[in-house]
Amino acid sequence: MPVHVVQSGETLWMISRKYKISISNIISINGLPAGNQLTPGLALYLPQPMSTLRQRQYRTQTGDTFWKIAIRYNTTIEAILDLNPMLASEPSLRPGMVISIPTNQLMELSTLGFSVPYSETAAIQQVTNLAKQLTYLAVAAYTLTDEGYAYVQLEDRNLVSRSLSLGVLPLLMIRNQVDSEFSAELIGRVLGNSSFRANLVQSLVQLVRERRYRGVSIDFEFIPPGRRNDFLTFLRELKNALGPLTLHVNVHAKTTDLPTNPIVGAYDYREIGRIADIVAVMTIDYGYPGGPPDPVSPAWWVEDVILYAISQIIPKKVQIAMPLYGYDKVVPSNTTIGRSALAAQNIALANWRPIQFDEKAKAPFYSYRQNNQEHVVWFEDIRSFISKYNLIDLYQLLGTTYWQIELAAPQNWTYVRNELVVQR
Repeated sequence: MPVHVVQSGETLWMISRKYKISISNIISINGLPAGNQLTPGLALYLPQPMSTLRQRQYRTQTGDTFWKIAIRYNTTIEAILDLNPMLASEPSLRPGMVISIPTNQLMELSTLGFSVPYSETAAIQQVTNLAKQLTYLAVAAYTLTDEGYAYVQLEDRNLVSRSLSLGVLPLLMIRNQVDSEFSAELIGRVLGNSSFRANLVQSLVQLVRERRYRGVSIDFEFIPPGRRNDFLTFLRELKNALGPLTLHVNVHAKTTDLPTNPIVGAYDYREIGRIADIVAVMTIDYGYPGGPPDPVSPAWWVEDVILYAISQIIPKKVQIAMPLYGYDKVVPSNTTIGRSALAAQNIALANWRPIQFDEKAKAPFYSYRQNNQEHVVWFEDIRSFISKYNLIDLYQLLGTTYWQIELAAPQNWTYVRNELVVQR
């Protein structure tokens, strides 16, 4: 795996010589600050030559044989057995076995980046920089009135135009926000009124056509559980009105159906999956603002969420969310500061703090002191990102979403460019 975890006493010069990668490239790929300081536990992404075989994860299916898998991945039976020596004693492959496959075939996936264009100029620059790593761009610039009319809050016309010119499909993203907070009352009122629902559908379709979007991304959060069926009715009406345009629906993560839960109760995964073209499960904020220090998106939890999601929805309709951020928490008050993945990494470097890694969660963390206060930081690094891409590959999902592309995460974007094939 093209990841090096810094050990005590190591320098960039030593790592550069070992992997035959220039110091300047290591710094650029990993967003390291000036001064070349390192800290034990820092994970560096060091891209391999394109000729190097990749290791992909595969879960065996009924009827699989070594020969069929070797043909599928353009490899050999001998190479598979070398990488999975425990298989040598197996008389045949049993369904459900997870094995590693050495292959030169890169994983294909669909990606969606969320953009909140507080500065349209900055958002345009971001999508320009990341265009080859994105299938869709969801522009979070819309909300709705008490009567259900969708309206624009942030300027987006030039961003949509630039996205189209780059071959990235723009989606109009609407959220039930009032003063930057999600409003259960607002969305409950609109969904529960047939006239207001019609207003919302008609205004969304009109805005999509006027502003040249290629579909809609719905992000309605804290929908009152009693509006569960009304939400499905709205989605059916919207999809009928959109026709061939994409209906993308974001849903909170869960591992079982909880119809009365105020956060996830309104999401009927099975029915939403039948209506929508894409269902994006928000596998983020396991560790949440104001809560105790915890990983933002632990791998074990993400896998549990995936298993429930694909029991209800066709896997090739499912995206999981990938956070490009971490949370810096002052303890014991749990006052929370959001940090980009890069900022969280570099605070550890600036404070000379060793980074620890939770193997089960596949998440790094560290602590530091500032102004006589203790901080605990959980964030995402290249190991976290790779673990989620492996889950997407293992369960044959459609792909991933990124919240949000304005948050710096250079390791992730370089990995996507080098190791994956983004559907366009």
